[in-house]
Amino acid sequence: MKVLVISPRTSGLGGVAQHVGKLVKLLRRDGHEVDVVSVENTPYLPVKGLMNPSFALAALAKAAAGRLLGRRYDVAHAHNVPSAPAMRAARGGRVLTLHGVFSEQVGYLHGGLAGRLGAWAERKALEWADAVTAVSRSAAERYRSLGFDVLHVPNAVDPADLPEEGARFFERQVVYCGRLSREKGVDLLVDAVKRVGANLVVVGGGPLERELRELARGDPRIRFTGPLPRAEALKIVKGSDVFVLPSRHEGLSTALLEAMAMGVPVVATRVGGNPELVEHGETGLLVD
Repeated sequence: MKVLVISPRTSGLGGVAQHVGKLVKLLRRDGHEVDVVSVENTPYLPVKGLMNPSFALAALAKAAAGRLLGRRYDVAHAHNVPSAPAMRAARGGRVLTLHGVFSEQVGYLHGGLAGRLGAWAERKALEWADAVTAVSRSAAERYRSLGFDVLHVPNAVDPADLPEEGARFFERQVVYCGRLSREKGVDLLVDAVKRVGANLVVVGGGPLERELRELARGDPRIRFTGPLPRAEALKIVKGSDVFVLPSRHEGLSTALLEAMAMGVPVVATRVGGNPELVEHGETGLLVD
């Protein structure tokens, strides 16, 4: 089978990147021919607010050029709404996977007008697809309420990728691992840690890294590692006493799945797919 996979990212610590990167690896392992369109091989503008729109346009141009050259796929699989125009332009069956509620995330990050534009783009993407999947039940139900047939296919982790030994910077430590952006709520975690006197390790990078470092400035109990290779990041999660996911918006967190799979106690906000993974008081704690 010949497959085109379109995703803003296929590498890094982000959950979508981890999901798609693993999917591509397994498809190729099973003998399928896989082409990938992502920021790793497609031009885009690395500017806040312009990354997704610029990737969407460049990916569309790339897929359209492939169609003009006679390229045909059995499946064009787009991950999230910015990948949908390229999915539509490609020749082949169209599958759209949604890793959260796109319009809500865009509206939160960029305001009401952007949210309304996101809702329009979201509906168009759903209309273009022959099949739609969502990684969380909450997202699937949201899109079903708009009249679309959406299949719930949850994220997963491969135990073979998880380390046997952990690493730590403090005798006892709390850890966050993931993208440092507004919807992830890491500012709330930094502020909480400063109040209770715990040790915190923040693993990852993103647009809020400088702001978060400034928020924690002068506190020796808070350590930022910056972006790390995934294997190193997972060792730090494995070696921690608690993993915290303080998201304001969430799909179905790969980082939360990984922490739970490694036996690390978890605390997460009651948003998105988090309550689908964490049973409060049994498999972790949920907070509002």
